[in-house]
Amino acid sequence: MSWSRRKFIKSGLFLAASAAIADAFYFERFFIEINEFQIGSTNSKEPALKLIQISDLHLTKLSTPLKKLASKINQLAPDLILITGDAIDDGTNINLLDQFLKLIEKSIKKVAILGNWEYWGRVNLEELRAIYKKHNCDLLINQAKQYALKEKLISVTGIDDYVGGNADIELALENYKKGDFHLVLNHCPEYSDKLAIIKQKNINVDLILSGHTHGGQVNLFGIIPFLPQGSGQYVKGWYTDAKKTMYVSKGIGTSLLPIRFGARAEIAVFHLHI
Repeated sequence: MSWSRRKFIKSGLFLAASAAIADAFYFERFFIEINEFQIGSTNSKEPALKLIQISDLHLTKLSTPLKKLASKINQLAPDLILITGDAIDDGTNINLLDQFLKLIEKSIKKVAILGNWEYWGRVNLEELRAIYKKHNCDLLINQAKQYALKEKLISVTGIDDYVGGNADIELALENYKKGDFHLVLNHCPEYSDKLAIIKQKNINVDLILSGHTHGGQVNLFGIIPFLPQGSGQYVKGWYTDAKKTMYVSKGIGTSLLPIRFGARAEIAVFHLHI
């Protein structure tokens, strides 16, 4: 009886460990959550704008889950796609970004910023800009641009990467024009603490979108062994205080280790009522 109980416990531990390994190496990496949020008054009679944030693709191959994701994005038919850095982390993989973007309807307007890995991976930024442009995507590096969507003006400020590049919010705001809604794309969420200068210029920021953290990538029931430089106190999800409203995406890909645990890959869909 004692031996049977011991065998039962060992079998249970083996199954639990196997499930955890399968979850870390497969399910959380390749089953991509689609998290949807309503912003503004849902009582508005105006049609909502649909924005999709894609972050931290870290493309190494054009996998089946990514093909399915592109198909799902086309079905969702957003008004604007926002790519918040680390699309690729190796300059030799730049063609993969071209292939991935080909799967998404060209008519959908897109805006991208850089992450630290575009710098660390020695990505040719002019080639990157050309690929983005080919697919109806503006690469903003300390720049601001305005977009007319469903008779609304959306101002988008794209900040260079805080860790690998030269984040400069003052430079980014030189071409800023006030619209109906102001989005700031900022790969490393720690830099959001330095965005108080926007308030000093009487420029309103309605929403900051960041990535970089991968939601911890490995989150052991609230214990996160490692967060990359530039994360600050931020891990994932919503952060709101007197200075900012920010969403930190868990992103899609992985870096350093090809695993996720307690940090499921995601895209975020924002239904914007303005």
